[in-house]
Amino acid sequence: MTDFTMTTDADGVATITWDVASKSMNVMSTEAFMALSGQIDQALADGSVKGVIITSGKKDFAGGMDLNVIARMRAGGAQAIFDGVMQMHQTLRKIERAGMDPKSLKGGKPIVAALPGTALGIGLELPLSCHRIIAADNPKAKIGLPEILVGIFPGAGGTTRLVRKLGAMAAAPFLLEGKLSDPKSAKAAGIIDEVVAPEDLLKRAKDWVLSATDADLVKPWDAKGYKMPGGAPYHPAGFMTFVGASAMVHGKTMGVYPAAKALLAAVYEGALVPFDTALKIEARHFTSVLMNPSSTAMIRSLFINKEALEKGANRPKVEDMAVRKLGVIGAGMMGAGIAYVSANAGIEVVLIDSTQDAADRGKAHSEGILDKGMKRGKVTADKKAEVLGRITATTDYAALAGVDLVVEAVFEDPKIKAEVTAKVEAAVGADCIYATNTSTLPITGLAAASSRRDQFIGIHFFSPVDKMNLVEIIRGKATGDKAVAKALDFVRQIRKTPIVVNDARFFYANRCIIPYINEGIRMVAEGVEPVLIENAAKLVGMPLGPLQLVDETSIDLGVKIAKATKAAMGKDYPDEAVDHVLFWMADQGRLGKKANAGFYAYSDKGERLGLWEGLEAKYPLDKVQPSLADVQHRLLFAQVLEAVRALEEGVLTDIREGDVGAILGWGFAPWSGGPFSWLDMIGAPRAVEICRGLTAQFGPRFHAPALLREMAEKGQTFYGRFASEKAAA
Repeated sequence: MTDFTMTTDADGVATITWDVASKSMNVMSTEAFMALSGQIDQALADGSVKGVIITSGKKDFAGGMDLNVIARMRAGGAQAIFDGVMQMHQTLRKIERAGMDPKSLKGGKPIVAALPGTALGIGLELPLSCHRIIAADNPKAKIGLPEILVGIFPGAGGTTRLVRKLGAMAAAPFLLEGKLSDPKSAKAAGIIDEVVAPEDLLKRAKDWVLSATDADLVKPWDAKGYKMPGGAPYHPAGFMTFVGASAMVHGKTMGVYPAAKALLAAVYEGALVPFDTALKIEARHFTSVLMNPSSTAMIRSLFINKEALEKGANRPKVEDMAVRKLGVIGAGMMGAGIAYVSANAGIEVVLIDSTQDAADRGKAHSEGILDKGMKRGKVTADKKAEVLGRITATTDYAALAGVDLVVEAVFEDPKIKAEVTAKVEAAVGADCIYATNTSTLPITGLAAASSRRDQFIGIHFFSPVDKMNLVEIIRGKATGDKAVAKALDFVRQIRKTPIVVNDARFFYANRCIIPYINEGIRMVAEGVEPVLIENAAKLVGMPLGPLQLVDETSIDLGVKIAKATKAAMGKDYPDEAVDHVLFWMADQGRLGKKANAGFYAYSDKGERLGLWEGLEAKYPLDKVQPSLADVQHRLLFAQVLEAVRALEEGVLTDIREGDVGAILGWGFAPWSGGPFSWLDMIGAPRAVEICRGLTAQFGPRFHAPALLREMAEKGQTFYGRFASEKAAA
């Protein structure tokens, strides 16, 4: 069955319906594009057809191009990519010209896109080539071009058409930021033409087709005397726009995201030439981006691998374990956040704390989030009441009767957690799964307080829960498959991305991010310019420098973690140099952003003003500063070597989880696709060589793990070795 089918009614209006049978949302494949092209040819050649409606057989129009197809395109090389993209351009241009006479621009057949819901990527590029875009009034629908978020840019004419339709300035948020809009906002922005009631969509589309004139079919860029809105690059206003756009792109990407630079180049160069030449320029830059290893890695990690994990790639093969009723113990920020995302996903929640006031404050957290949503027009009063109605705030453990999953989110104190475990197990049924939310405490040790250790598991949420997409699921030594499946199914229900790791101190995410913070603090003690440390991190793609990050998470938390780690490791503890700085800062009362005083100085309103001058007085700057590359290598290898050790020790069992978890959990250089993708980019031999230099200069923490050395000797890559092993398993 083809993805596109065409029918023609008695009035001569052909309707091409997009409906991919094997998918819940339409995605475009190469074969489907060829089928669409053939049906357009058929409609244009048929004298009885007066015009065409392109719509969807699903509640949404399309989710974009199948990125698995894009990933496979690269295997054919640059020429194959370019030729394939130009074929798409030819089909969309055929829709746009619709059989009209090339000189008079008359005689064409009107083609309208009727969008019932979400239209993303190629799902908007296709409508942009039509003569009119009509969308159903569906507030949940998202319309836009989000390709930049996965390391590419709109390459099927969307870049060229949107800029020529809106102008470079107005198009920038939709192209360079991947901004998505609901239908009414998209119309207000000029992206689409009409918004109608859902039940009137096809009727209005047909009416337009039957009433359209020759002039309605001519796109502005095909009309004589066309001028780009806001001015072309050689126009004074346009010149300033492009100068500003270049600065903005570099400021936001720090030069490490090739897609943003290529997009801007395609827009600038395309604006200087006729439309059809601009499409070729767009195709050329799109090809260069697809051939860039950064693009490949981002697509793999942020789409293919992420989607596979969300669909349960590593889920044990047991029966459905969806959560019907959830218990949350502890109504602080973490517990309150867990209660909110669960209730918002349709799960009944019992939220327990030691006092009713504390439990009520936890529920009020959900109300606050919902109120903000109402102010933005994203939440209705009915929706707010429905979500809050699912949360029961109480002190009574007897209210846990009937829950099938409990998430405990009390203080990071093993004694308190043990007391709560006993209370919960006395109140819940025999089949209830117990999850402890912790960021550092080993799960196997906490499970000692449980009489059902096979049903005891760790779940590490990241703060703030409603915004952070990653959830780290930790399997203790006695944790059974049903507990793992339950945790995975729960994470899927609340629409977050899970990774499953085996038990160890700090698990995976914190294990890797703490060395990053520590390396930055070490450099402060050594006399490295703090501005160099912070900017080196940002220039390599980290969202926050290590000093800003420790301010955000709080310095006193760092002190607490350091003391607990030292107590556990004894004489093997490696971070004394870090503690000298961290403890001194805490003694000065500089506890981070929450105290308006940390490595950075802050205004009374909590605005970050710049790095604190007192650092230099305590830790004078060295006369000879290291190179940018040396600082970046220290910051990156502090993280990636821990990721390799986690894999080597069996804490990580899947490099896909390592890469996705790194990007979503602590923002590891998204352009790289994650630590394992980055090591594959530079190659294991080069990584080992850098490690040797760092080890000689800074000590054994940079010693290359045996696994990395072995891979260097054998010329292996992580995805070549471990992805194939996973497929074989």
